[in-house]
Amino acid sequence: MHKRALGAVAVTGVAALALSACGGSSPTTPSNTGGAGTSKAAATTTGTPETPSGTAAPVRDANVDLVIWTDADRSKAVQKYADQFASENGITVKVQIATDTRTQFKDATKVGKGPDVIVGAHDWLGELVQNSTVAPVNLSADVAAKFLPSAIAATKFNGQSYGVPYAVENIGLMYNKDLVPNAPKTMDELVSTGEKLVKEGKAKQVMSQFVSKVGNAYFAYPYLAAFPEGGIFATKANGDYDPNKLLVNSAGSVKGGEALAALGKQKVLSTNVDDTNQDAIFDSKAAPFMISGPWSVAKAKAAGINYGIAPLPSLAGGGAMQPFLGVQMFYVSSKAKNAALAQEFVTNYIPRKDVQLALFEVGKRPPALKEAYDEVSATDPDVKAWYEAGTGGKPMPNIPAMNSVWGPFGQATADIISGKAGAKERLDAAAKEIAANIAKG
Repeated sequence: MHKRALGAVAVTGVAALALSACGGSSPTTPSNTGGAGTSKAAATTTGTPETPSGTAAPVRDANVDLVIWTDADRSKAVQKYADQFASENGITVKVQIATDTRTQFKDATKVGKGPDVIVGAHDWLGELVQNSTVAPVNLSADVAAKFLPSAIAATKFNGQSYGVPYAVENIGLMYNKDLVPNAPKTMDELVSTGEKLVKEGKAKQVMSQFVSKVGNAYFAYPYLAAFPEGGIFATKANGDYDPNKLLVNSAGSVKGGEALAALGKQKVLSTNVDDTNQDAIFDSKAAPFMISGPWSVAKAKAAGINYGIAPLPSLAGGGAMQPFLGVQMFYVSSKAKNAALAQEFVTNYIPRKDVQLALFEVGKRPPALKEAYDEVSATDPDVKAWYEAGTGGKPMPNIPAMNSVWGPFGQATADIISGKAGAKERLDAAAKEIAANIAKG
């Protein structure tokens, strides 16, 4: 399951079901390492990522020069290059696995026991900046130009860059090519095709999409974004999201809500589908269509599904559904023990093609570095298909106010799909709740 689906918590306490040419030269030893870097003859590394017991935060070893926190999936790839960095700079580096990186990072940093570098999603950015826990990164303009523009844009907050991206992600439409040779362009076409297959006994339902009893804002957003001025936040003249201008109950968003209601009434969308069964429904051939992301591909392959990947369909009366764009990136702590080392690793190692390709192998999300993306997309059609499915999408809001959105908005869309409430009245109520939560900070 995609971690975005369980990645944030709303102010109300409701779990958010919403849910990141090559700089290939070898890194140089930083000139100012606070006593580390050139004074040690050999590196000392763990060789394997350190995992804390249970859900406890990793414990920092005060004698280690550079500490990097990441999740379990990416830990081995990060460890490989952390070891290289340690060897080349004659320092000690430790990679630790954090089970709740964002929260644990904020708490540990407050008491001076946090890591120097963390790996995480770009939509954490506003909150981390607000809490003064991350530092701007010193990425030169020529290196930044080597990344996909959407990836670099997602690393910025108030015009300042705070990280180096390594992957981009978004949802799209997966379809069973044995049942549907060509992807539908419109939702009406998708529904009619699926209903025909159900009637013929070749499928049990039209589509699988994560909805759940409490909703999923990440998967519901594209329906609203298919209509003019539909979505969550308006944007300022400079492109930043404006927390003071909600679009949750705009005319466009209401039309998107009405589309959700219609699909719920047709049983195309159901609150009975969530992260526990979404993939299984598609992988068992019970449904010919599934709206999901790159994280679902491995299971489909294992199940022997002859799948295709396409952009999300368009909605009648609107345009194409537009997914959120997510970016995964490396941050530098504002309280890094050795800030120069942390900056050196993030700005000199992460932009390397070999590093980007190694991280690509974990989850198969399109690399953020253009040279790495070009290489993998030339041989892996899935990468190209996922990237094209995100064309026209906007980066997921990285402003702190987004934390007030996930729960209320997700629940509203679940209620609309289940028929418990009409689109306008329910989105009006959600907008009111979200605005109140933002006002509370």
